[in-house]
Amino acid sequence: MTGYGSSSAALEDLAFTVNVSSVNRKSLDLTVSLPDEWEVLEIEVAELVRKVIARGKVHLAIEVTSKKSAENEAWDEDQINVSLDRLSALAEAQGIAFNPSADLLWQIANSKRKELTLPAADLIKPMLLEAVDTALNSLVIMREKEGEALLVDFITRVALLRRLVDSVALRAPLVAPNYREQLLKRLREANLDLDVSDERVLKEVALFADRCDITEEITRFKSHIEQFTQLIKSDLEIGRKAEFILQEMGREVHTMGSKANDLEIAKQVIELKNELERVKEQIANVE
Repeated sequence: MTGYGSSSAALEDLAFTVNVSSVNRKSLDLTVSLPDEWEVLEIEVAELVRKVIARGKVHLAIEVTSKKSAENEAWDEDQINVSLDRLSALAEAQGIAFNPSADLLWQIANSKRKELTLPAADLIKPMLLEAVDTALNSLVIMREKEGEALLVDFITRVALLRRLVDSVALRAPLVAPNYREQLLKRLREANLDLDVSDERVLKEVALFADRCDITEEITRFKSHIEQFTQLIKSDLEIGRKAEFILQEMGREVHTMGSKANDLEIAKQVIELKNELERVKEQIANVE
């Protein structure tokens, strides 16, 4: 599921921001970006993420800035002067006039910024982990809102699946009698004088009825629908279990289509397969 969260904190003249984002992925793919001085905290930061997120491509980054308002206070003026003196000496040695432009000064100044002195990891740890927790809470709230929208969509699609399988269930008992009528019609057209009570006709119809019986598949499919409905309404982690149930529903639908040998049922099976694919696409976004 997609989401974004952020939080900020400050310590003395430093401020840092925690940004965490997630996009859809079937498993958890986590990357954490910390300043070098705080990399020892990466494991604990990752543990906080794993407590609230089980699936998705998640990126958490911590950015540190100086709270000083004057930008040039972060420049190392001594280093800038040293660089200019060296360039001037080099130009003089080559017999070239040295007239530094504003653009050159800007480039040198930016390359000689003073590096921020960060507090030790053990000192910043409580504040940093609290900020991470706050950012994760914001992300979870956003993901929960998406989950509510997905739940409405799932309920709508499950209702459609029920209607489709009910149509198949109503049609299924008519398949064998229709086959019997078609069989007798072909026999009459072939000038074979056999009636419905003929043992050979009865045996053929009985064999066909057994081959095309999809009662068990319909029953299992309806059971899977109920399991899926209960799962998506629960507070449990549903992603992988829901994918398994949908896979089993797909197997039952495939068997219905291969056994039924009926055009009307085949049409309903196609609709069932299409709708199941739509649900599978959506369930990939859910934990």
